[in-house]
Amino acid sequence: MPNSAHAAALPTGLTARNYARLAALINDASGIKMPAGKQTMLEGRLRRRIVALGIPDLNAYCDYLFDDGDFETELVHLINVATTNKTDFFREPAHFDFMTKVALPALADTGRRQIKLWSAAASIGAEAYTLAMVMEEFRRGGRGPDYSILATDICTEVLHQAALGRFQSAMIDPVPLELRRRYVLKSRDPDADEVRIAPILRAKISFARLNLMDSTYPVDTDMDFIFCRNILIYFDKPTQERVLSRLCYHLRPGGYLVLGHSESAVGVDLPVVAVVNTIFQKV
Repeated sequence: MPNSAHAAALPTGLTARNYARLAALINDASGIKMPAGKQTMLEGRLRRRIVALGIPDLNAYCDYLFDDGDFETELVHLINVATTNKTDFFREPAHFDFMTKVALPALADTGRRQIKLWSAAASIGAEAYTLAMVMEEFRRGGRGPDYSILATDICTEVLHQAALGRFQSAMIDPVPLELRRRYVLKSRDPDADEVRIAPILRAKISFARLNLMDSTYPVDTDMDFIFCRNILIYFDKPTQERVLSRLCYHLRPGGYLVLGHSESAVGVDLPVVAVVNTIFQKV
């Protein structure tokens, strides 16, 4: 016989109606698909949020969100909860090899004095700091122009972490040893399992919240590189096409759009051509 006290203590899940309401809201606001299979994941993440708010259960949270609370403010927190922020330094290294060996030398040969890069799904900043390392190393070679990096994400929590430039020590394992020596600082606290990105790189990156679902982006339209990797997979096909079209608008002619290994712009009516796998150049 089940223990009745234990059964009574089990957390109450979302009703089908409330999950459908939350899923639709998340999809409309962020483009993230929330099929029924993600309900357990969302419930687990939301439980931390309701503790912070002092709300007794998940269904009461829905009442708070839709009827009683500050909807616009809480929507930001809900999107923070729903987003998945998987990132690594030098993730998909072929992209950075292409930059170093092909794209950046070609840009340098044109006499460009400033390179603009945009990490459009920046998460906690590993991609943006990787780009900064690549650019700074190219400059060290004597040919590289100056550069600036814009790093954006829809999640305010990860942006705050990214701006600090602090990471668990294990996260920098993919960073080549020579680059670690130049650009990664160890904590002064010998017991702290933490490192920080050097100020020379942090100064090159601006962090800002941006929702790729917005109809326009407050971003320069002469970007040389736009990295938008491993986020399109969370969108349906029409949403992917709209986002890709907006991103291309912000590329200068000759600029590069870089997607994740399981993403593609092939078959979408865009002003780009494929140059290598998952890298496209604006024509």
